[in-house]
Amino acid sequence: MTPWLDPEQQRSWRALVEGAGQLLARVDRHLRDTHGLTLAEYEILVRLSEGHAHMSELATQVSHSRARLSQTVDRLVRAGLVERSPCPEDRRGVHATLTERGAGTLAAAARDHVLEVRRLVVDVLSADELTAVGTAMAKVAAATDQPEPGDHTEPSEQADGPGPTDQTV
Repeated sequence: MTPWLDPEQQRSWRALVEGAGQLLARVDRHLRDTHGLTLAEYEILVRLSEGHAHMSELATQVSHSRARLSQTVDRLVRAGLVERSPCPEDRRGVHATLTERGAGTLAAAARDHVLEVRRLVVDVLSADELTAVGTAMAKVAAATDQPEPGDHTEPSEQADGPGPTDQTV
C-alpha cells in the first residue's frame, strides 16, 4: 500500500518545492543580472576559492554530473575565471583552480549575493526557524546522498494505483 502524504505533510511538501524553486530561481536571476554568473557558476567559484579541486570531487560538492560540471567549467575557463591543470597524482584527472580574475569576480559577486540571501532568507526567518531549516535540509541532503534502492520489486508491489488527486506529490 502506498503511504500517501496526509494534508499537513502535503502542504509542507508543496511549500518546500515552491519555496526552494522560487528561492533558487530568484538568487540565480540576481547573480545573472548583477554579475553575469549563474548560481551554478557562483557555487563552483566559491568551492574553488577554498583551494583547487579535482573535477570529480568538485562535481560531487556542487551536485552536478561530470558532464554538466565540465560544460560549466568550460564557460568559466573561457571567461578567464578558472583554469584547468593536469592532476599530478592521477594522469587522467584534471584540477580546476580559481584565477586572480575569478577571485575578483567572486569577491564582487559575494557581497551582493550575501545581501540577497539575507533579504530573502536570513532576515525573513527567526534564528530558531533558520536553524531548523538548516538542520532539516542537512538531513534531506544526507538522505539524498544515499544510493537509490534497486528496482527489485514486482511491478504490482511498486504502487497501488494513482491514488486520489489531493494526495499526489
